[in-house]
Amino acid sequence: MDAAKSVTPGAVSHILANPSPGDAAEVPELVVQVVDLKSIGGTGSRFSFMASDGKDKIKAMLPTQFAAEVRSGNLQNLGLIRVLDYTCNAVPNNDNRALIITKCEIVSQALDAEVNSEVKKEEEPAIVLKPKDEGVVVSKPANAPPVVLKPKQDLKSASQIVNEQRGNAAPAARLSMTRRVHPLISLNPYQGNWIIKVRVTSKGNLRTYKNARREGCVFNVELTDEDGTQIQATMFNEAAKKFYPVFELGKVYYVSKGSLRIANKQFKTVHNDYEMTLNENAVVEEAEGETFIPQVQYNFVKIDQLGPYVNGRELVDVVGIVQSVSPTLSVRRKSDNEMIPKRDIVVADESGKTVSVSLWNDLATTTGQELLDMVDSSPIIAIKSLRVSDFQGVSLSTVGKSTLVVNPDLPEAQNLKSWYESEGKGTSMAPIGADMGAARAGGLRSMYSDRVFLSHITSDPNMGQEKPVFFSLYAIISHIKPDQNMWYRACKTCNKKVTEAIGGGYWCEGCNKNDAECSLRYIMVIKVSDPTGEAWVSVFNEHAEKIIGCSADELDQIRKEEGDDSYILKLKEATWVPHLFRVSVAQHEYMNERRQRITVRTEAPVDYAAESKYLLEEIAKLTA
Repeated sequence: MDAAKSVTPGAVSHILANPSPGDAAEVPELVVQVVDLKSIGGTGSRFSFMASDGKDKIKAMLPTQFAAEVRSGNLQNLGLIRVLDYTCNAVPNNDNRALIITKCEIVSQALDAEVNSEVKKEEEPAIVLKPKDEGVVVSKPANAPPVVLKPKQDLKSASQIVNEQRGNAAPAARLSMTRRVHPLISLNPYQGNWIIKVRVTSKGNLRTYKNARREGCVFNVELTDEDGTQIQATMFNEAAKKFYPVFELGKVYYVSKGSLRIANKQFKTVHNDYEMTLNENAVVEEAEGETFIPQVQYNFVKIDQLGPYVNGRELVDVVGIVQSVSPTLSVRRKSDNEMIPKRDIVVADESGKTVSVSLWNDLATTTGQELLDMVDSSPIIAIKSLRVSDFQGVSLSTVGKSTLVVNPDLPEAQNLKSWYESEGKGTSMAPIGADMGAARAGGLRSMYSDRVFLSHITSDPNMGQEKPVFFSLYAIISHIKPDQNMWYRACKTCNKKVTEAIGGGYWCEGCNKNDAECSLRYIMVIKVSDPTGEAWVSVFNEHAEKIIGCSADELDQIRKEEGDDSYILKLKEATWVPHLFRVSVAQHEYMNERRQRITVRTEAPVDYAAESKYLLEEIAKLTA
């Protein structure tokens, strides 16, 4: 085996003997083999493995920012990495330790086999640390004379320099010198006595809450370290009142004495498996004079994988090729009636799908105009922190902290450009939102968020009085009235209602023209049932076609040509079938009486695998 591409003998022993090096510069040459490489949690954002030096092994975790190297294949199982910085933590309720690698580099993509554990002792070169004292003899081969390193007499020792720096430094700076600052990627719930240096990249409002047990106040901040790793920190009650005036957007702080726990995926806003809680005993000190610009760490989601994020709180990052750019529009904001600029762009990626992205405010007027000027050259953009909504099935929208980079210098952008130039230009790409139901999207979150029983809606006749409210239902179609007005005559151009014109044909007020033909479009009501009750819901053409299994024109033809029996049989075939519905609940007036109207907004057949996963998650919440 090539010596330049082999492990460092004794590397694991050295790591265990030095679990927390004070400085990355103190870490010697540590090359280990990646054995049993696997994804943590199935998201592909974190990877664990067994770090082997040919004799000993230790469970290890790669940095989050290194996950892209694994996904791209640059690092594979049995590959070699050089550990540049790390921390070694104790595993709770266990005598073992876990190696958290915070910085590393690839030595070899993958070896043919695991490094042989039978390494002869006399062939093992010693790990030579940098000498700290005068007159240290560094080990040399047997046939070479020893070399004695002597420092220059006119230079101060390292300890003298450090002591002088500590004496002259501000308190926050002295804190960073006396105790090691930990990167966010190295933190876990079982670790104590850590200090982090972070910039406040987002600060929420101080808000109040009230529940059955208590009431109080809470606020959140998003913290980012020099490596670009982010974490959300939450403070309640006294801690919220204490630290709300302390944390200022954009400033750098040293934070310690906080606690970590597994992040609640339903509420997290940053890409981190953990979230931080700071109580009133936490230490937060501004790092005066400290400035750094955090690296932007992207966690890109492919366009065809956006479904599970719909209407969720978690923001996503997207890299794509710009297909089209609209002119700037002015939209009136409901909260204060202020007119704000908006621009829609359409982007595509290797999944062969496109998605619409709404740019707001400065991104619409400045960067949006830049994209409009260069759209013919198919620029590549990387956007961080996008909200995913169910508008048009699936769409994206920027928020206050969103950033957009044109033609970024990223491996993902280079791969996307190569794909587009080789085959993407000639590929027919469809919008991700077109005909996307829960089953086809891998389970849209909109079909599983706000899930209620029918009784939740029907028991409150005033629901939707101020504005429409939205829910998801799992229900069975129990009856479709055959004698109702199932459809209306519609214009083939704009789908609006038409009337028979004098002299023949059909008149459309919307198009202001007379056509010889029209089409039929469903507008009907169906009864749906679940274990708690039943309700009548309104269904329009696109969803009714999926439920009935044919268009309104085809059903009308069956009735005319085959008779009422075949027509009724066709309707009965659609009953007693379970569906997932996304519905709106609103109030409308009928014969001077206000009534509740439930309208189907999205329909999908039941994906039993996704439904079972949802039910298991709900059971887990109850047992927790």
